[in-house]
Parts: sequence; structure tokens; C-alpha cells
Amino acid sequence: MVIVLEKNVADKQIENIIKHLEDFGFAVHKSTGVEQIVLGAIGVKPDFDTRNVKIIDGVAEVYRITEPYKLASRSFQKENTVITIKGIPIGGNEVMMMAGPCSIESEEQIFTLAEIVAKSGAKILRGGAFKPRTSPYAFQGMGEEGLKLIRKAADAYNLIVITEVMENAQIDLIGKYTDIYQVGARNMQNFSLLKELGKTNIPIMLKRGLSATIEEWLMSAEYILSNGNRQIMLCERGIRTFETATRNTFDLSAIPVLQKKSHLPVVADPSHATGLRDKVLPMARAAVAAGADALMVEVHHQPEKALSDGPQALLPEQFMELMRQIRLIAEVIGRKIA
Repeated sequence: MVIVLEKNVADKQIENIIKHLEDFGFAVHKSTGVEQIVLGAIGVKPDFDTRNVKIIDGVAEVYRITEPYKLASRSFQKENTVITIKGIPIGGNEVMMMAGPCSIESEEQIFTLAEIVAKSGAKILRGGAFKPRTSPYAFQGMGEEGLKLIRKAADAYNLIVITEVMENAQIDLIGKYTDIYQVGARNMQNFSLLKELGKTNIPIMLKRGLSATIEEWLMSAEYILSNGNRQIMLCERGIRTFETATRNTFDLSAIPVLQKKSHLPVVADPSHATGLRDKVLPMARAAVAAGADALMVEVHHQPEKALSDGPQALLPEQFMELMRQIRLIAEVIGRKIA
């Protein structure tokens, strides 16, 4: 249920409304918009009479939210969520770039790539320290040593860090080094992990599951939101279909669909979506044109030696060309690449 408060409502009135809602058994979440304050009353009460709330002093309107996801819904929050990390906004008019290797492999490698990412104008350095791999015999990442290296490299070039968290036991450790937690496709419905991440104050990028519907994806975001963390971005990284020409099928239509249904920022990952270096540039261009708030791409200066996902990593010169092209596209649609 969404409760729209009257303009210029007093703090004491807000406190009174929230107390009434809690007395009715609802969990209450507050959203402060540009013009009005909205309260989200969460709790399954099919027979609840909304007139009990409508008569409370300071309440303007009361609406039932029909979607199963409440806090992620555009009905709850009309304005786009903008997540600001060290002065860098994600979800505003600027399109942010996240770039770097699939895996952190060595100090030389991550520092080389951090320099390339910074010189391109990108603001966020990606790299995995713990790698979820299909094969148990594949490279699994450097662990905490990798986290130390990416943090050191990012700080040297004034970059933000995003890296993947795979299980509850890693949250505190990774939180010492990262600026954004990445939840991978395989963990999109790891509800225990999502609940614990919801108790942190570090932004989270939630990737779409391999076969997840958009509603299932938003319900996963709801797990994080309902536990207190409002700093969530959604990442389209391709879904599994019958097509085998690319690694996955890049669902570009998910970008405008999400932006209508939800206020959360949308990220696109053409590297994992296609799995092929020569397909990354055209799909990145398309994602910016479709309205993505950020892109995540893999870059490697020696992809033939990469310990994971070398075939989809852009060469440095290709990455620079990508940045040039998407700046032009962003300008056409009234945005810009940060």
C-alpha cells in the first residue's frame, strides 16, 4: 500500500501516520520525493480497509500496489533512484562505465588495466576476486589478496571498485575493500545472501538470473530493499534461450521495461550477454540507445592469457573506441558519458 502525504506535512504528523500503520501491523518505508513524501506500508492484508488510513491527518491519498514487488515499484517512488558513490552518481543523466578484467590475476595486470580504465574516462573498476565457475577445476580467483590488489589499484587511479560477493561469509571481508557489491546471476535468488546484503549500507548491483523473468528479478531486489538497503542497481547480462550463436541472449527490451516498472538504475553487461569480443561494441551502443544508466564491460590487455573469459574481453584500443562511440550516442538522446 502506498500512502501519499499532503504537501508541507509536519514531522509530528508523519510520526503519527507511521505509528498508526505500525499499529495496524505494517512495516513502513519512507520515500522523500521532490514534491511529496510517500510511505510504503508493507504487509499482506487483503481485506484491510484503506479508509482507516485515509482519515489520518496529513494523508492525501492511499493506493494499493498490485505488483508483488512493493519498494522496487515505480508506484512507491516516482523519481528515479540515484546512487551516489564518492561523488559519482549512478541513475542520473550521466551514463556510467564500469570496466576491467573478469578476474584479478596479478598486481601488474590489475594496475595496467586500472590505468587504461582511468585514461578512458571511466569511473568504476571491475574485477573478480572470488569467481563462480561452471567447472570446479577452473580458476576460482585470488581471494582476499585479489581484493587488496584491486583496492590499491583503484585508489591509485581514483576509481570506484565493484566486485562479486558469493556467500554470506564473504560480506564483511569484501565490504572492507569494495564500493559496490556485485551479486552474480547464479546468486540472484540466493535469498539468504540478499537478506544479509540488505542489512549493509554498501550499494549493490543485482544481476539477472540465467532464466529469470523481470518480475522474479524485481522480487529479488525486494528482498534487499525490505531489509533496509535502498542502494540497488539492476544489471541485464543476458538470459538463457535456445539460441547458441552467442553466449546468452541479450534482452535489450528489459531496459525500458524495468524503467517503466521500477525506479532503480539499470546497468547493461554486453560482455557476458554475448561472450564474443566483436559483439560487445554494437550491443553496448544499443544498450546506451535503449536508456541504460551504466555499462559494464570486460577489458584485458592480454586476453589470450586471461585466466577467465578472455574471448569476450575488449582490447584496450577497442575499449577506447567504444568510449568514443557511446559518447556520441549518449549525446543524441540528451545524456552524456561520465
